[in-house]
Amino acid sequence: MEGKSLFATGLIILLLLAGAAAFAPLLAPHNPTEQNLEKDLFPPSRAHLFGTDKLGRDILGRVLYGARISLLVGLSTVAISCFLGVVLGSLSGYFGGWTDHLIMRLIDVLLAFPGILLAIAFTAVLGPSLRHVVLALCLIGWTGYARLVRGEILALREREFVHAAEALGGTPARIVCRHMVPNLLQPLLIQATFGMAGAILAEGSLSFLGLGVQPPTPSWGAMLSEGRQFLLVAPHLTAFPGLAIMLTILGLNLVGDGLRDRLEKRGK
Repeated sequence: MEGKSLFATGLIILLLLAGAAAFAPLLAPHNPTEQNLEKDLFPPSRAHLFGTDKLGRDILGRVLYGARISLLVGLSTVAISCFLGVVLGSLSGYFGGWTDHLIMRLIDVLLAFPGILLAIAFTAVLGPSLRHVVLALCLIGWTGYARLVRGEILALREREFVHAAEALGGTPARIVCRHMVPNLLQPLLIQATFGMAGAILAEGSLSFLGLGVQPPTPSWGAMLSEGRQFLLVAPHLTAFPGLAIMLTILGLNLVGDGLRDRLEKRGK
């Protein structure tokens, strides 16, 4: 029961986050990019529930619009990484031989580098932008999916339904896509929840360093970077975007843990 309640809590957090991002124009009380220097560093009040930043911009509106950036980066990174991981992991696990050796050695090389440092180097070379952030995170993000898919494909190759499909003349592409990949949906979904949490956290780190989304577009990481010099006089500048990141990662981790527990119980 406890596991189900934690899963439900995480799901509620994610649904609220998705709703806030989708309806940000309706929920935001002020334009997130509108500057009003007469109201700079205002504390939370009735007019500005989360206060204002050094340029007088409404923090609540910027947090709501920042959710769009985080979700976009998380979903895009997971979708691209999962696709690449499924394709390369399936090739590696099904065909084996030199194909398996080549793909696994490539994964070993990429995993030898710290992921965030590789992303920093990539975005520093190409320039800071949302597209480059997604590409940088996908550069190493696909490796986890590929290793997971490879291991599952190796196990499924010995199952009777795969041998039956091969005996009936099924092509490798048909066998993998129609008979094997559907059996990987649950572990891939669990991997995707944790991968999305990591992508959102990495995007926040890159934006904090100035390598992510550029001003005036709201981003939680950039908001943390802008507010660090006012920690003592205006802690609300970092408190609210930091809380948004924490709740998002918490929700994704709770959902991922709940899915994993359910899969383990079904396996037993």
